[in-house]
Amino acid sequence: MAYGLLLLRVVVGLTMAAHGSQKLFGWFEGPRLAGVKAMLGNFGFRLPALMALALGLTEFGGGTLFALGLLTPLAALGIVVVMLNAVALVHFKNGFWAGKGGYEFNLVLLTVAVAVAATGPGRFSIDRALGWDDNLSGLWWGLGVVGAAAISSFVTLSLGRRRQRLTHAAVT
Repeated sequence: MAYGLLLLRVVVGLTMAAHGSQKLFGWFEGPRLAGVKAMLGNFGFRLPALMALALGLTEFGGGTLFALGLLTPLAALGIVVVMLNAVALVHFKNGFWAGKGGYEFNLVLLTVAVAVAATGPGRFSIDRALGWDDNLSGLWWGLGVVGAAAISSFVTLSLGRRRQRLTHAAVT
């Protein structure tokens, strides 16, 4: 079991960190912060530069922490929030399958993050080395990650964005 958890954490964590590095540094043909800022501005986010930095840091930092098994529930929370926002903003309207731009991939990543938060990071983790894993895992941690992520995503998507004004033409 420990090797399986290690594999899950490292693959999902480094995948998230790589996505964050695209946003923060432009690595792996990424858009850098300027491109992410423009995208978030198009989605109507207030303070798109700050949101772009927060998104990049959450993906990069959360992914790195997840891969290391350090502060695992916090890392899982970051992954789940980012994936919920991505599904709501981009992927849900495209259906389930990733090949059609759907949310399949996002669902897998967020499910792994919640499962590891509930199960614990395993024997090969910094949380275990520090003796934190028993206190930072379990069913309630998994449910807490889901609940906190849902609230955070809702707040980000509602209060973090400008309201669309209805024009007379849109009403009629």
